Amino acid sequence: MLCAGQVFAQVSTEERSYLHQWEKAAVRAEQAIDTGRASSAAFEKLRKELTQYRQRFQEVKGANAERIDTLEGQIAALGEAPAEGKSEPEDIADLRQNLTVQLNKLRVPRMIAQEAYSRADGLIGEIDTIIRERRTRHLLERGPSPLNPELWPGAVLVLSRAGLTFWHETKAQISNDTTIERISNRLPAILALLLMGGLLILRGRPWARRMGEYLRQLGARGTGVWTFVVSLLQVILPLLGIIVLVAAVELSGILGLRGTLMLEHVPGWAFVILTFHWLGEQIFVVRRDSSAVSGTGGRLGEARLIMDALAIVLVIQDALNQFYLLENTTVESRAVLSFPLILVAALGLYRLNRIGRANIATAEAEEDQDGENRVAVGANRALSVLRRIVHFLGVVAPILAAVGYVNAAEAMIYPAISTLALFAALILLRRFLADLYAWASGQGAAAYDSLMIVAIGFVLTLLAVPVVALIWGGRVADLTELWSRFLDGFQLGDTRISPAVFLSFVVVFAIGYGATRLLQSNLRTSLLPKTKIDPGGQNAIVSGVGYVGVFLAALVAISMAGLDLSSLAIVAGALSVGIGFGLQTIVSNFVSGIILLVERPISKGDWIEVGGLMGYVRDISVRSTRIETFDRSDVIVPNSDLITGTVTNYTRGNTVGRVIVPVGVAYGTDPRRVESILREIAQSHPMVLLNPPPNVIFQGFGADSLDFEIRAILRDVNWVLSVKSDLNYEIAARFAAEEIEIPFAQRDLWLRNPEVLTGGARAAETAGGQPAPVAGGQSVQPDLDDLQVTPTEETTDSDGESDADR
Repeated sequence: MLCAGQVFAQVSTEERSYLHQWEKAAVRAEQAIDTGRASSAAFEKLRKELTQYRQRFQEVKGANAERIDTLEGQIAALGEAPAEGKSEPEDIADLRQNLTVQLNKLRVPRMIAQEAYSRADGLIGEIDTIIRERRTRHLLERGPSPLNPELWPGAVLVLSRAGLTFWHETKAQISNDTTIERISNRLPAILALLLMGGLLILRGRPWARRMGEYLRQLGARGTGVWTFVVSLLQVILPLLGIIVLVAAVELSGILGLRGTLMLEHVPGWAFVILTFHWLGEQIFVVRRDSSAVSGTGGRLGEARLIMDALAIVLVIQDALNQFYLLENTTVESRAVLSFPLILVAALGLYRLNRIGRANIATAEAEEDQDGENRVAVGANRALSVLRRIVHFLGVVAPILAAVGYVNAAEAMIYPAISTLALFAALILLRRFLADLYAWASGQGAAAYDSLMIVAIGFVLTLLAVPVVALIWGGRVADLTELWSRFLDGFQLGDTRISPAVFLSFVVVFAIGYGATRLLQSNLRTSLLPKTKIDPGGQNAIVSGVGYVGVFLAALVAISMAGLDLSSLAIVAGALSVGIGFGLQTIVSNFVSGIILLVERPISKGDWIEVGGLMGYVRDISVRSTRIETFDRSDVIVPNSDLITGTVTNYTRGNTVGRVIVPVGVAYGTDPRRVESILREIAQSHPMVLLNPPPNVIFQGFGADSLDFEIRAILRDVNWVLSVKSDLNYEIAARFAAEEIEIPFAQRDLWLRNPEVLTGGARAAETAGGQPAPVAGGQSVQPDLDDLQVTPTEETTDSDGESDADR
C-alpha cells in the first residue's frame, strides 16, 4: 500500500501543478457551499469550473487500462510472492520488483483521479441542490397582491420615471458634439443601412410572396416544399431588415446607456413577433389544402391576431425583466406591472383554446384521402391535448398572481405560451419534412403513410425534449449533467456499457452482417450454380454460411466493443436451466433443422409426404420447414416432425417414379388383346421410360370385370397425375375404337314381400279412402304401377328353404 507521500512523489510536475489548482478550486467551492452567501450566478460559474475538472479526472480514470491489465497478467504469471522469511531466485525477484514499480506508476494517477472525481462530483451535486432550493423558494415566494389599488400609483410612477430617464439620456446623447460628429462622419453608411433595412422590412414579405407565385407559374414540383421555404423568407427578410436598422442605430450612437442595453434585445424581440405571426399564418389558415387547422375565415383570423398578441406579451414581459435589472424596482411595482400581462396572456390562451376546439371537428370532417390533409389532421389532434393543458395553466396563473404568487404565475403562463409555439413549429417542420420526402422519393401521397414519416416525427419529438425542459426552467447545467451521465453509461459486470460501446457494437455487427449477406448472395448466384451440387445442397451451404457469418459478426462486434461478459457466465448458466425447460421444443426444432441442413434427408424442391400432408419442400430453416401442397397452400412443419416421424420422399436423389393405372374390361373380352392395347398406349406416352419397359398385369377376376394394371416408370414422377390422366384418355378412346366394353356395377331393387304394401293400401282405402298415417303426421301412398320388383338372387338357409320359396 502506498502512503500519501509516495503517491504524490510518483506524479509528474505538470500533474502536481494541475492538482494544486484543483485543490484551490475545491476549497473555494467548499467555503462557498458552507457559507451559502454566493449568488446563483456565482454558483453557476463555480459549477462550470468544477465540471471541467471532473471531466479531466474522468479521462484520467480510464487511461492506461490495457497496460495495467498487461502488467497485472505478467505479475500473476510469476506466481505468488514468497512468504516472509523465504526467498525466490534473484532474476525473478528483480523482474517482480520492476513490474510492480511500473504498475504503481500507472496506478497512482488513476487513484488520485478517482478520489478527485468523487470529490468534484459531490461538490457539483451540492451546488445543484442549493440552486434548486433557491429557485423553489423564489417560485413559492408570496408578495403583495397586484389588485391592491394603493400600489398602482407607485408602479405608474416607476414606469414614467424610467421613460423620462430614457428620453433624457437619448436627448443628451443626440445633442452631444461627439455624437453629431460621429453621425456626420458615418452618414453615408448610416443612410445605406437605413435604406436597406427599410426596404427589407417594407418589401421583404411582398418579395417572398412574388417568388412563390413565380414558382407556381413555372409548375415546379414539390409545391408544399417551396411554399414552406417562401413562408420562411417572409420571416427572414423582415428580420434581416430589423437587424440592419439596429446596426444603423448602434453606428450612429444616439442612444444612452439604458437605450443601448435595451437595443441589444431588439432583434430577439423581433424574431419572437415575426415567428409567432408566421406560426399563426401557417397553423390557422382558411384554405384547407395547405392548413393544419381549417375553419371559417373569421375565427381563424381572430386566432392569428391572438398569436400576435401573445408574442407581444412575451416581448413586453422580457423588456420588463430587462428594466427590472436596470432600475431599482420594488416588489410591489413588479407585481402591479406584471399582472396585466399575465391576465392578457391567460385570456388569449382561453380564447385560442375555444377556437381550436370549435375547429377540430371541422378539420376531422373534411379529412380526405390526401396524405397532406392526414398529416394536418394528425397535427391538429396533437395540438388539442396540449391546448387543454395550456388552457388549464392559463386559468390557474391569474388566480395565483392575484393572491400574490406572481413568480409562480409567470413560471406557468409564459412557458405555456412558448411550449404551444414550439409544438406548433414542430408540426409545421414535420409537415415540411414529409413534403420534402414525398418530393424527393417520388412516391407522392403514398409517402405520407410510410415508416419514414413516423421516424421523422419520433426524432423531432426527441429533439424537442431538451428544448421543453429549458422553456420550463431547466438549467443548461442539468441537461449537460444528464447527457454526461448518459455518455458515461452503466456498469454491467466488469464492463461499462455506454453509447459509444453500443454504437461500436452496432457498426461492427452491421458490417459483418452485410458482408455475410453479400457472401451468401454471391454463393447463391455466382459460385454454387457452376458446381455439380444439387439445389438442396446449395441451399444448405448458403444457410450454413449465413448462420456462421452472423455468429462470427456478433462475436467480433462484442470483442471490438470491449465487452467482457465472462462475469455473466454464472447467471447465464443458472438461467439456461430454466430457459431449457421452457424452450425445449424450440431447441429440439433448432437441432433438427441443423441435422436436416447437414444430412439433407430432404432438400428444397423434394416432393414428400409427412403426417398425412403431401407437397413440395419450398424452404428449410433452423426451426421449421415450409411445404407447398398441391392446392397451393403453405404448411409450416416443425423440423422435429421431419426427424422423428415417418417421411416419404418421392423425389429423393432423382425424379424417376412409377405410375399405376388400373383398368377393368367386361367378361368375355380377350385378355391378350387387352394386354397388347394397354402396352401400346403406355409405350407411346413420352413421359414413360422404355427401359425398363412398361408392364401390363392381369390382376384377376373381379366382381364385375377382368382387372388389369398398367405399371410404368416415369421420367419425372412430379407429372404422375398428368400422365395418369393422359393414359386414361387414351384408354377410353382405344377401347371405344376396338369395341371393348368397360363394365360398371348395376344394382336392381328387390322387395321381399310386395303383398304387404298392396294389402296396406287396400286396408287404408277400406278405412276411409286415406292412406295410413306415419310418424310426423304425414302419410305415404305407394304407387304400385310404377314399382317393378325383380328378384335377382336367391339364398338358401340351413333347412333347404330358399328366400324365394318363403
